[in-house]
Amino acid sequence: MNIQPIVEGHGEVGAVPVLLRRLRDEAAAYRLEVNPPIRKPRSQLTNEQKLRTAVSLARMQEDCACILILIDSDDDCPAEKGQEIQGWAEDEANPIPCAVVLACREYEAWFLATIESLRGTRGIRDDAESDLDPETTRDAKGQVEKRMVPRRSYSESADQPALTARFDMAQAYRRCRSFRRMAEVFGRLAAQLGFDIGT
Repeated sequence: MNIQPIVEGHGEVGAVPVLLRRLRDEAAAYRLEVNPPIRKPRSQLTNEQKLRTAVSLARMQEDCACILILIDSDDDCPAEKGQEIQGWAEDEANPIPCAVVLACREYEAWFLATIESLRGTRGIRDDAESDLDPETTRDAKGQVEKRMVPRRSYSESADQPALTARFDMAQAYRRCRSFRRMAEVFGRLAAQLGFDIGT
């Protein structure tokens, strides 16, 4: 029984399985495995026909029991754009459960919300402080880099999975509306698959 992620960025290919396994372990849904993500450019995941093609491909992956699509919202309204994409995805995935999450602006906003928990990891400075309103910040990747030691640059593919393994999910849940949606969506998918997650 596997969850099939669809993502847009190279960093998310490594990071999202780490995140989903952390959420799975928090929910004690241990029998739920995570397939390697399908990566498509954002332009395809916000286009109805190409999104449907990606979902159709996801359905064919090994033991696909549900599908989770994660996209950065950039300058789009996460609620409005997410609802539109959700409609296309659910229609194409049916009867397989499918959900869409738009990280408000960028995935890295979740790191900005919890940067103290990342001090000493992947070059994050020991005095780095969180952004109190991380989901309104433009260029979250650049803001993470500004919190790194001198001459250290942020690498999506190298740093995003490592920071995902360490960031404080409880604090991100409190501070980031889009991370709350991520956690709640995961819980709903797990419940639809028959896991008792205490909700």
